[in-house]
Amino acid sequence: MQQTTRLTFSQRHPFLFGMMLILVAVALFWGAMATLRLLFGDEDFSGGQRLGLINVQGMLLDTTPYVDFAEELRRDPDVRGVLLRVNSPGGAVAPSQELHDAVKRLAASKPVVVSMGAAAASGGYYISVPATRIVANPSTLTASIGVKMEMGNVHELMKALGIHHVALTSGELKNAGSPFAEMTPREREYLQSVVMDMYDQFVQAVAEGRHLPPEDVRLVADGRAMTGRQALQAGLVDMLGDRHTAMQELLRLCNATGELPVQAGPEEKRSILRELFLSVLPAGVISGMDDAPYRFFF
Repeated sequence: MQQTTRLTFSQRHPFLFGMMLILVAVALFWGAMATLRLLFGDEDFSGGQRLGLINVQGMLLDTTPYVDFAEELRRDPDVRGVLLRVNSPGGAVAPSQELHDAVKRLAASKPVVVSMGAAAASGGYYISVPATRIVANPSTLTASIGVKMEMGNVHELMKALGIHHVALTSGELKNAGSPFAEMTPREREYLQSVVMDMYDQFVQAVAEGRHLPPEDVRLVADGRAMTGRQALQAGLVDMLGDRHTAMQELLRLCNATGELPVQAGPEEKRSILRELFLSVLPAGVISGMDDAPYRFFF
C-alpha cells in the first residue's frame, strides 16, 4: 500500500507563505524602530552634540508644529544651533507672529541662521528677522513688508437680484467688512486703522530684529518684494548664499570644528493637496474658510 505524503503549508502555498514571512519581517523591523524611538527619541538615536533644522514650507496658516519644534530645540542642551529654512510667501498675521516670537526665544539661547529658499516674503520675512543671521539667495523673493485685508463684496449683485440682507448688531462696527453690505466711510476708517496697527507691529519687529531705525525700515516697507541682492543692499539680510552657505555660517557661529549631525523637523503631517489648494487661492478666498468674516495677511 502506497503511503501518501502530506504537504506542508509552505509547500502547498509557497507564494502566500513567502508573503507572510515578508510581513512578519516588516512588522519586527517597525517594532524595533518604534522601541528605539521610545527609548532614544525620534531623530538622533546616538545623542550627543548636533544641529537643529526647522523646515518652514508654504502658507503660514497654522504654525503650531513649527513653534513646538522650535521650543523642543531650544530646551535641548545638545542642540548647538539651528538652521531655519524658509520657503514661504507669507500668511496670516497672528500665526506669523507666534513663530516670530518662538524664533526670537530660540535665538536668545543659541545661534539661529535663516536660509531663504525661493521665497521668504511678508510673513516669511517676519519670522526670519529675529534670527542671528539671514542668508538669502540672490534671486530669493523677500521683504514685502506690509499688511493687507481682502474681502469679496456681493452687495450690488444681491441688489440686482432683489435680495436684501439684514444684520442685527450690538454696535455700528460689528458688521464691518460684511460681503452683503456696502462699506461705509466709518467702517473703512476703522478697518484701515486695524491694518495700520498691524503694519506698525511689523515695522517694529523688523527694526528690532535687524537693528535698524524704524524710519529707515518704513522707507522700504511699502509692500514691495525684493530680490535677495536688493534686500542685502537695504540691510534686510546679512549675506547672499545657498543652504550650504547658511549651514557653514551656523557651524562658524557654533564654533564647531567639523560637521555635526542634524535633527530635522517638524514631522510633516499636512496634506500636500490641501497645501497646493491653499497656495493658489487669494487671501480673501482663504479668509472665508473659517468662522471669521475676514482675516489679515502679511
